[in-house]
Amino acid sequence: MKPLALTLLVSALLVGCVNSQSPTGRGQTLLFSDTQMQQMGSQSFETMKQSEKISQNQAQTQYVNCVAKRITAVLPDQSQQWDVVLFESDQVNAFALPGGHIGVYTGLLKVAVNQDQLATVMGHEVAHVLAQHGNEQVSRAQLTGLGMQAADAALGASGIANKDLYMAGLGLGAKVGIILPFGRSQESEADIVGLELMAKAGFNPAQSVNLWQNMAKAGGSQGPELLSTHPSHSHRIEDLQAAQNQVMPLYTQARKQSLTECKIAQVK
Repeated sequence: MKPLALTLLVSALLVGCVNSQSPTGRGQTLLFSDTQMQQMGSQSFETMKQSEKISQNQAQTQYVNCVAKRITAVLPDQSQQWDVVLFESDQVNAFALPGGHIGVYTGLLKVAVNQDQLATVMGHEVAHVLAQHGNEQVSRAQLTGLGMQAADAALGASGIANKDLYMAGLGLGAKVGIILPFGRSQESEADIVGLELMAKAGFNPAQSVNLWQNMAKAGGSQGPELLSTHPSHSHRIEDLQAAQNQVMPLYTQARKQSLTECKIAQVK
């Protein structure tokens, strides 16, 4: 790319950016509109549904949907419809995408052994979407040159080109192109925001500590894929323990309501 063209492109990106704050008050630079992010997320999810095996286990699918329904019911935007899919895989993983999409792998159900622990992971993943972490990652890639070849899609008004690169830039579970995982500050933020979401939904936030202890044991010293870019196990658990007093009143208040219990026989 010629220097003048590159300068004009970067200038256009900077003009279009929005300086925002995350739910915890951390500064963010966002280049993409909600509509663009939703389109990217929806395209990515459709790609995954076509390439990944979808579980046919109705009991597990209903269980996952039950937990997801309670988590999404406490989100600020109740106009968003959420599409939840259980993928058949030994991966201990889950993800959420802009546009209202949640994917859970059956392998996670062997580690998240009850509704509260599954809600810990789902709350965490939905918190990434709520905090616009995907937008932040794609924007960072653009500004540092990692995604310059796809910049026309962000600036053009006629759809998204090079969508594989964009979807990969979301860092939300898509397995195409270049993966840009969330940074540790974003992971820690999603832990706290997710903890608040699960507590508001009537899931016991104390189980988040047990969940991540289980995660730390899964897969040996490296842990499961879900933990690959996360803070250390001990640091994460310490943060979750420190936040318990803050979120327990939310849980107590939620338990005064009539809540659907999400239960399933132990996964074997």
